[in-house]
Amino acid sequence: MKNIRIATRESALALWQANHVKALLESAHADVTCEIVGMTTEGDRNKVSPLSQMGGKGVFVKELETALLDGSVDIAVHSMKDVPGELPGGLEIAAMVERADPRDAFVSNDFTGLAELPDGARVGSSSLRRVLQLKAAFPGLQFLELRGNVDTRLRKLDEGQYEAIILAVAGLTRLGLAERVADAISTDISIPAAGQGAVGIECRSDDRVTRALLDAINHKATWQCVGAEREVTLMLGATCNLPIAVFAEIVDSTLAITGYVSDISGVQVVRESLQGPAANAKHLARELGTRLLEQGAAELIGSV
Repeated sequence: MKNIRIATRESALALWQANHVKALLESAHADVTCEIVGMTTEGDRNKVSPLSQMGGKGVFVKELETALLDGSVDIAVHSMKDVPGELPGGLEIAAMVERADPRDAFVSNDFTGLAELPDGARVGSSSLRRVLQLKAAFPGLQFLELRGNVDTRLRKLDEGQYEAIILAVAGLTRLGLAERVADAISTDISIPAAGQGAVGIECRSDDRVTRALLDAINHKATWQCVGAEREVTLMLGATCNLPIAVFAEIVDSTLAITGYVSDISGVQVVRESLQGPAANAKHLARELGTRLLEQGAAELIGSV
């Protein structure tokens, strides 16, 4: 029997994702058992500072990657939107399971959509990407910082601290809270973060046995789409804290991909879309990244 130690954050959503990967691996391989190893990251410990000031999305994966590199675990399960474009040497994303709904979720007890909110309504979100895109579409709303796990955020909404909050459809659905989604926000209004709704599995590059086992649960379309999204973010600069959004989807073997880059005020925005054969996903991603850079994305990134 092969035992695989799975590193994960200890939030309810992260544990759901780790157990989902565990079930898939044990179903695909009769001789494999999996052990969940829960960990706390800097992103979990610091509930106050905005993520953009803490170093960006990598604050949710660093401790898990350290455990991978020192050999205390065999794989790490991540929300792909939390994984920086550049990985530490010796590590790689070896598989992604099928993506859930990638859209942002409008959650409210009194309103069915953003358009219903009155001017001045308080909307909670921890994501500058979400806030700037939604503020551009609904300039009369008041967007406020919202941190904490899903239960904490929902409690703050229920206590009346906000008229609405913005979460991810996938996360709420996975936690059995789909009924809290009043509206799934169109990707035309709010482009998701690269990798949103996708769960990825990271391992050591030299661990051929584990890589082979993970290949059995890799979902091709998710791999192509999220891989394309990550290629664009890598070209734009994976370590920057600017609001950057990239979203790809495949319909009838055609991949459509859209990218968005803004300055931190939302005044200067670059947005571009293109489509082509899904088999050319990486080429399309590089073309999109090039177009964004040609339209000034590099200057926006350099202004931070």
